[in-house]
Amino acid sequence: MTVRSLLGILDLAPDEVVALLDDAARLRAARPALVAGGPPDTTLRGRTVALLFEKPSTRTRVSFEVAVAELGGTPLPLSGAELQLGRGETVEDTGRVLGRYVQGLVVRTFGQGRLRALAEHGGVPVVNALTDAEHPCQALADLLTVRDEFGSFEGRTLTYVGDGNNVAHSLLLAAASVGLGVRVAHPAGYAPDPAVVADARDRAAAHGSEVTVSDDPLAAARGADALYTDVWTSMGQEEESVRRLRDFAGFQLDARLLAAAADGAVVLHCLPAHRGEEISAEVLDGPASRVLNQAENRLHVQKAVLAALVGGVGPGASA
Repeated sequence: MTVRSLLGILDLAPDEVVALLDDAARLRAARPALVAGGPPDTTLRGRTVALLFEKPSTRTRVSFEVAVAELGGTPLPLSGAELQLGRGETVEDTGRVLGRYVQGLVVRTFGQGRLRALAEHGGVPVVNALTDAEHPCQALADLLTVRDEFGSFEGRTLTYVGDGNNVAHSLLLAAASVGLGVRVAHPAGYAPDPAVVADARDRAAAHGSEVTVSDDPLAAARGADALYTDVWTSMGQEEESVRRLRDFAGFQLDARLLAAAADGAVVLHCLPAHRGEEISAEVLDGPASRVLNQAENRLHVQKAVLAALVGGVGPGASA
């Protein structure tokens, strides 16, 4: 692999994105035999991976811990409150020290700058497990879920409705990397970062797909193969929840939007979901929903990422 860390989707070349999806599918196919007591995976044998979480997590925390263990490594879960970070130690010093103990860092934090500092000073691979700017492992799982459903990305379109947040940023960049058309429909004032949109359009142009951003969810949903949404109020934005509920009126992923999508369209959500807000219960729990497959795929793509970065098994190589 040509990068030491995965801080954002642009750390991956487009062919590396595809290779990681292939590796994730291979690891998924091998997992039933592994958990049934078959030969263990030794990709991370002798390696310890610290899981530093400064934000709450269910899927990301559990899937990364299981991923490290199933690859034969030792997961070391940490929270910011447990470390001297919570008492004023610098991120740089924390990175320098942890890098002497462990062979990889998985980090969920707030600012992207904290992640970069850990990568710069830790001297070991760092994986972004969510920041305010990006959520790259989620986007890789999203792509794997879409490819599972349709076999390829060519000629397909995914529509994301809601906040132009970290999930939207990584999704834009990842979809553009593999030739999956992506549309984002957002309320006024909640657009994705224009620089991210520009980067996504550059990648899309090189892979024969299109990126569109608008404020019309129904138009964006029309003919789409997948409809995707995320919570309207993310972690750290709780004080804005009342205003956001008002601002996002009309942007719920509901039966109206699903009816406008292509026949056989699927519904995605990165979870946790708030039924009756960003998505209706009818759609989230209906036959078009693939959210549990999407959640499971987090485990498989993260195993592929860890194998490549910490295990030194490049994308597309045999473990």
